[in-house]
Amino acid sequence: MSQFAFHLDMSRCTGCKTCVVACKDAYDLDVGVAFRRVYEAVGGTTTKDEMGCAHTDCFVYYLSLSCNHCADPVCVEVCPTQAMHKDPDTGLVSVDVEKCIGCGYCHLSCPYSAPKVDATKGHSVKCDGCAARVLAGEAPICVLACPARALSFGEVEDMRKKGEVADVAPLPSAAHTLPNFFITPCQDARPSDSDEVAVGN
Repeated sequence: MSQFAFHLDMSRCTGCKTCVVACKDAYDLDVGVAFRRVYEAVGGTTTKDEMGCAHTDCFVYYLSLSCNHCADPVCVEVCPTQAMHKDPDTGLVSVDVEKCIGCGYCHLSCPYSAPKVDATKGHSVKCDGCAARVLAGEAPICVLACPARALSFGEVEDMRKKGEVADVAPLPSAAHTLPNFFITPCQDARPSDSDEVAVGN
């Protein structure tokens, strides 16, 4: 089985959210539904000393995230109808809307909150890695849209050569699901278990 994966160069991501907007536009997603989101990770403090001089150790970095098409996807494991499934040829995780009953177990179990239940459609929806485009030899919409070329997509071994498995805050430990999401960390990135980071958006 092949496995496709995403890579993010965090040193290039500016948090512009063009990837988010391009995906929503391409798939005509309703308000409140997004297959990709950009976290603004913030931390640090600013203080004044006795002379009135300000000192800061504040930091901010951005993390563009969609479904990570995990090697051990918990959403597939908990799905009672086998609607959530991993493609044997690409490793991409998608939902069969004909089988999905909209129970929401996938959403509740995913540590990345990738699947969502679309109440108007009555079933779960999620990033499928632009599977139809991939089969046609094209890149996912989010990758094409990124103006800073921070995102890339391809065979898992190629993405692994670009960086390390995504294990930075505010994400949970990569050990939970073995995500096929790799990053080149920026200078300010903190590990996933860090208590220094808050989500600013």
